[in-house]
Amino acid sequence: MFIAHGHDQYRVDRDGWPRRTVDGSRAAHREHAMATSEDAPVIRTAA
Repeated sequence: MFIAHGHDQYRVDRDGWPRRTVDGSRAAHREHAMATSEDAPVIRTAA
């Protein structure tokens, strides 16, 4: 998930990292690891 204070469009630096917003606004990035079971998806990294 990519959350930006301004525009949510981003660009990638030449080395492939980091991502930066096109307008230079502050942003945050968050990921979760998911597992799929027969009953339902499970978020493995939830706090």
